[in-house]
Order: sequence, then structure tokens, then C-alpha cells
Amino acid sequence: MSMKTYVVGGAVRDELLGLPVQDRDHVVVGATPDEMIAAGFRPVGKDFPVFLHPETQEEYALARTERKTAPGYHGFVFHTSPDVTLEDDLVRRDLTINAMARADDGSIVDPYGGRRDLGARLFRHVSEAFAEDPVRILRVARFAARFAEFRVAEDTNALMRRMVEAGEVDALVPERVWQELSRGLMERRPSRMFDVLRDCGALARIMPELDALWGMPQPRRPEVDSGVRIMEVIDHAAGLGRTLAVRCAALMRDLGGADAIAGLCKRLKVPNECRDLALITAREHSHVEAAAKLDAAALVALFGRCDAFRKSERFAEMLLAAACHGPVPHAWLLAALEVARGVDAGAVAARFAGDKAKIPEAVLAARVEAVGRWMAQSPPPDRAGQLS
Repeated sequence: MSMKTYVVGGAVRDELLGLPVQDRDHVVVGATPDEMIAAGFRPVGKDFPVFLHPETQEEYALARTERKTAPGYHGFVFHTSPDVTLEDDLVRRDLTINAMARADDGSIVDPYGGRRDLGARLFRHVSEAFAEDPVRILRVARFAARFAEFRVAEDTNALMRRMVEAGEVDALVPERVWQELSRGLMERRPSRMFDVLRDCGALARIMPELDALWGMPQPRRPEVDSGVRIMEVIDHAAGLGRTLAVRCAALMRDLGGADAIAGLCKRLKVPNECRDLALITAREHSHVEAAAKLDAAALVALFGRCDAFRKSERFAEMLLAAACHGPVPHAWLLAALEVARGVDAGAVAARFAGDKAKIPEAVLAARVEAVGRWMAQSPPPDRAGQLS
């Protein structure tokens, strides 16, 4: 059997959708590892044979089959040999739209109806092998955030629900859950990811703190469902192109306080940058929203609680996260912070060299005085001048 190579998966899907292709994955049929090495390919795969092309450095994987041997997504045994066909390889993939291949002559190999489902804007599993890898639930949800006009086929949603009920999602390691969630959060419609996870029951297992918001009225607007509202907020953050940390902070703001946020972040091993910004935003958003009513002392206290004198960029990101929920006097608060940071703490300290215990209080008083003078000349903006 002669060796043949195919472009597979997302590259074929995106080409057919008219989207730019970032990475190309290749499958090689009819070859052995020794033949690949002899052809100049460099082996890099740990679990199964993957090779880098000697010129393009693109990945070429030998066609393979796999067999489930244990719960979760680590429990697989892979098999490669020259007699494994392209169809054998493609049938193990997650969705029909990802189970197409393009031959060297440009022809599309589509044994499982991927083009049909692309046209129908459907996420449909290729085979029952989908159920053997719980990461695929997260991947489908992430794809929904990217391809917002697609919906999950009813039989695929039913299969994902059975997987959740069987406890497959509970076997996922936190790092992989966070990897998929964070990628979905950075897509253009993150709310679709959470819609898919809710529909199959996975969100209640992965992020019960977030799942609990649906059906809960907002404190100040009881006619508004908290879950529906937080989805509007996270899509707004995505539309503004906010960073991952800002999107996380906006998403977690109303999860039930610091303990709930800290518990979620610990369980999913959320990076410290995202966790810290989420905690600060949840704690301080009401003060930020009411900043126009604060006096100079209260403003300086806000800066102090946020460690804004040392970490002004994080404070600015907190304002952006708060603004995803509603108007915030963003520029005005940052200007006030710069006034407070402009106080020469060293000069103040020099005046109390003989009584160092008084230095912190004196620096604080100097900052409050400076901000107070500035506020007299620069009153807070009305609602029209706020960032939202």
C-alpha cells in the first residue's frame, strides 16, 4: 500500500466555511514510523506516532484507531499500522464537520456527512466513540462559542447528557477543563459555550456556582434572571475585545462572594491573575459603580484596598470588568488614582523621620488632601461620560 497524506479536521472545515486556516493537521495512510523517518520526518509524538515535516514543520500523524481502556480521557490505547484506512481514522473524531479530509489533488473525502452538517449548521457526533472522551463535551461547547450560528444535533445532545449522567465529566482533570473554558471565553460568543454545557447538564458539574444563577432574580432588578443577564455581560465583554482576566472577572462577579469565587478558582486551577481580578471585582464593584458619591477619603481607601498604588494596571482592568455590567466612571477614577499616586511619599516620610509610626497615616492624609483638591476642580462625570 503506497503512502498517502491528507489534510484533516479543522483546516478542511474552515476552508469550506471560507475562514482563514491557522494550522493544518495531516494524516498519513499506508506508512510505518520507520518509513516516515527515512523520508526525513522527525518523530515528536509521545502517545502515538506524530512527525514534523522536514520543511514546513507541520504535524503529520499516522492513521490510527483507538480503544477505550479506562474512565476519563487518558484511558486510551492507540493502534497504528499501514493497513489502517483514512475512514478508520476519521470515524474516531468528534464531530462530522471535523471528520473530513482533503487529498493532495484537492478532492474532499467526507465519509460521515460533514459537508451536509456544515450546510445545516449542526454539531453532530461521528459515532458512538464520541462518548469515550468527555473532553469532547467541552470541545463542542467551545466550538459553539466560535461558530455561534451552529446548534447541537438532538441526538448528540442526548449522548452528551448520558455521558454527564454516567459521571464521565467528573473524571476530567481541572487543567483540561480550564483550558477549554478559557479558550471558549475568548471566542466571539462565549454565552453559547455555557448554553451548550447547560443543555447537557455539564455546567452543573463543572461550574455549579454559575449554573445556580439561572432562575435567580437579580437583587436590584428582580424581573431579570441572573443567569440570562450574566450571559449578556460576558458577550458584551467579548464584543469589546477584553482580556481573558477581564472576561473571567465579569463572569464571576455575582457567583456568591469571595468564598464561592475562590473555591471555583481553586477547583479548576484558574490562574492567579484571573482569580485575583475576579475577587477584587466582586468585592469592589458596588463602590466603583457608586464612585461619584464617594468623598476623597473613600476613594483613597478604595485604591488602597485594591493595592492600586502598586498595581495600577490591575485596578484599570478591574474597572473594565465592572464596566461590563454597567456604567463606570473609568477615566475619572484612573485620573484620581494618578493624583493619589503623585503624592511624594518619600518627602512626607522625611518629615516624620523621628517618628516612623506616623508615616503611613501622614502619607494617607496627604493623598486624601491631594485627591480632595483635585475633585474640587474635576467633579465626576454624569452617566453619559461613563464607560459601559
